[in-house]
Amino acid sequence: METSFKSAGPDLASLTIGDYSRRGARVGQRVLLPAGLGILVVLGSLCLSLVAFKGFKPVVEVTTVQSAADPRAGVVLNASGYVTPQIRATVSSKITGQVKAVYVNEGLHVAQNQVMATLDDSDARVRWDSAKADCEATVAAIRDLRVHLGNAERELKRTKELQAAGIQTAEALDQAQTNVESINAQIDLAEEQVKASQARVEVAQQDLDNATIRAPFAGVVISKDAQVGEIVSPVSAGSGFTRTGIVTLVDMRSLEIDVDVNESYIARVYAGQPTLATLDAYPDWQIPSHVRTVIATADRQKATVEVRVSIDKLDSRILPDMGVKVAFLSKKHAASVDKNGELKALIPRSAVRQENGSSIVFVVRDGRIERRAVTLAEAQSSEAEVLAGLVSGEIIVVNGPETLHDGQAVEIKP
Repeated sequence: METSFKSAGPDLASLTIGDYSRRGARVGQRVLLPAGLGILVVLGSLCLSLVAFKGFKPVVEVTTVQSAADPRAGVVLNASGYVTPQIRATVSSKITGQVKAVYVNEGLHVAQNQVMATLDDSDARVRWDSAKADCEATVAAIRDLRVHLGNAERELKRTKELQAAGIQTAEALDQAQTNVESINAQIDLAEEQVKASQARVEVAQQDLDNATIRAPFAGVVISKDAQVGEIVSPVSAGSGFTRTGIVTLVDMRSLEIDVDVNESYIARVYAGQPTLATLDAYPDWQIPSHVRTVIATADRQKATVEVRVSIDKLDSRILPDMGVKVAFLSKKHAASVDKNGELKALIPRSAVRQENGSSIVFVVRDGRIERRAVTLAEAQSSEAEVLAGLVSGEIIVVNGPETLHDGQAVEIKP
């Protein structure tokens, strides 16, 4: 007889995972993995596209800004000369004296009436003190005379009353009257002496003022000719130790050009004629100018006529005695030069863009574009004349995307 035993606990075999469940998990993994990889691929493509777009350089067409018309083509005469000031002075003193102090140096700008130097004024001050004392003494004498005059007038009044009463004689009355008139005459004389003393005071004051050297006009000191301790005089004393000037002053606003024109070509020059001046120190800078006057005499030794040329716009780079070459222009070619001496520029109308009501162009520099506002004249067929903002020789964009912006890197179309 067989006996079988069954466990009273749960059946552990029932805890096993079925095959269908294992198959379902593997299927889910197979589905999710390709989807995640696809998303990563799409994101990567977007990043690469952004990077590629960021480094994208738009292709643009460019051109070089041309000058309207070279005025040098209309030169009728060339001449050489120097920059000279109309107002130039060697400032000295009115009196002979020893330099006490000099307050300026070369290159200093001074205003009109500014103190530049002083002389020893000790002698002039002594004379001023003496004249002042004489004047004051004379004024004091007048006060004393007026006291005596009052007493004499009272004496005259009493004498008249006594003489009317028959007590005083006519002689006593005449004496009293003469005394009053004499004192009045002394007062008049003293008053004239006061005027003379005041005149001497003014002369002494002028001597004191002459010891102070002031700038006769506003300008620049180009030379310091005297030092402290030296003797200066308005006239040469025949000695190397006596200076005739303290400083040399130039009014920079009066600079002009002095040229000698051969008398054979002077018929080509006239007052008001436009010219272009070129300094030897700045050969690439053309300075607009015009003929101020033609001096009405010739130099028989050099067979030349002196011509004065005024500079239209002065500049700090222009200095006295600089060498300069002057080109005399015909009128029709002078219009191609602007007020700054730059040749006027012409650009294609297609290069001009409108932004907020202003005309702009894009200038290409070192592979990048620069936004530039320009001022234009009236259109000349397909070209526009630039009044301000560009100069000839610059490279500008004439054709490119509408999305161009300042500082953007571009590729120039070959």
